[in-house]
Amino acid sequence: MGPQQPLISIITPSYNANLFIEHTIDSVRKQTFQNWEMVIVDDCSTDDTPDKLQFYEKIDERIHVIYLNQNGGAAVARNIALQHAKGRFVAFLDSDDCWKPEKLEKQLNFMQTNDYAFTFTGYEFVSNEGVQLNKRIGAPKQVSYNGMLKNTIIGCLTVMIDRSIVGQIQMPNIRTRQDLATWLAILKKGIIAYGLNENLAEYRIGNPSISRNKWKAAKMNWFVYRKVEKLNLIKAFWCFSHYALHAVVKRI
Repeated sequence: MGPQQPLISIITPSYNANLFIEHTIDSVRKQTFQNWEMVIVDDCSTDDTPDKLQFYEKIDERIHVIYLNQNGGAAVARNIALQHAKGRFVAFLDSDDCWKPEKLEKQLNFMQTNDYAFTFTGYEFVSNEGVQLNKRIGAPKQVSYNGMLKNTIIGCLTVMIDRSIVGQIQMPNIRTRQDLATWLAILKKGIIAYGLNENLAEYRIGNPSISRNKWKAAKMNWFVYRKVEKLNLIKAFWCFSHYALHAVVKRI
């Protein structure tokens, strides 16, 4: 890619990610689109994640790591990364997930060709060992604010945003589902999220705590509806029932 290509800033929070962080970073370095920077904020890891991050900093000048002295959670880490990001476009990738090699190239082309400000793609589930679980989540053609309330279909690891249109992004400081709250805040402005229905990312899911995580996600969705979006009780129940139905279908 020539110098005329826009810079894409990749936002990655990391915490005790020593088992997967190398796979995550390698999936970025293997991208067919190469004009990127990866802003990693290590949230005071207690394992050897910082050692691995220091290694990658030395071998690739596009990788920038910020080391926090106190654990603040994913929202804090992402916001710090966003503040340091230099790119017009920002993409999100957690420290245990991966991208397919053509992810950035295809998604950027999708955005530039259609003049889209907010896009996402399809993705698949893999095990802790990286084995495909034969479950893919497709991307609908578009999602509006009301559509997102009823179906939280947008995977954080697939999102790319043009900040020249959307403006600066800051996630609310809640421990989980801060990504959902952020997408809702953007969509509430009247911006539409457009889906590129190709499987371009791998979402790692740990088997031991799936049920607990689903229950936690459901509770946090309810929190977002009531406390962040301030939906009245009837609309919150209506949206939550649709969310629950879609969540079940998504995992069948």
